[in-house]
Amino acid sequence: MRILVVAPTERENKNIRAAIEVAKPTRHHYTVAFSGIGKAAAAATIAKTILSADEPFDCIAAIGFAAGALGFKQGEIVEPSRAWYHDCDVPEGFIPELTEPRKLLGKDDVTVFTGDSFVNARSVADIKRRFGIERAIYDMEIQAIVIAAEICGKLPVIAVKMISDVPEDGHTEHSYDAFADSHSDFSEILERLERL
Repeated sequence: MRILVVAPTERENKNIRAAIEVAKPTRHHYTVAFSGIGKAAAAATIAKTILSADEPFDCIAAIGFAAGALGFKQGEIVEPSRAWYHDCDVPEGFIPELTEPRKLLGKDDVTVFTGDSFVNARSVADIKRRFGIERAIYDMEIQAIVIAAEICGKLPVIAVKMISDVPEDGHTEHSYDAFADSHSDFSEILERLERL
């Protein structure tokens, strides 16, 4: 299988490339794209990479770090089964392509909420209240990746994320940074992709 792996940050890009190099030979063929952070950068990178590829991809994998709601632990690996924008302020049902959740290939009954902002304890509580969902993780790219994958080839998407911080437990952007600096082993993330 040909898998396009999307790594939003320099650390995530370096970590997944190192894991692939150590694991060679791998079951699948991986192309790693360093997208940059946020919805626009991720969608643009996906579109450019898919449309310029010599051979079509079979799947897209969004990997890296994510914040988790209460109940998640730092270092836990999560494969969410649906993605949803949390920062899309549109009346319900008015623009469903923006306001509806999208399916992911993940096996965990977890929603990943995407938005162009770092979450904190207050914003996580607000998102959980507005959507009525307790078991969730938070990132800045996945829903945009799913939409770009649909538009550019109807490709399925899997997200494999390592929990870097739990804002409701008092973690901040500094906690995230410290965790990301000290957790460079992405072999377990790669193992999840190898099972596809």
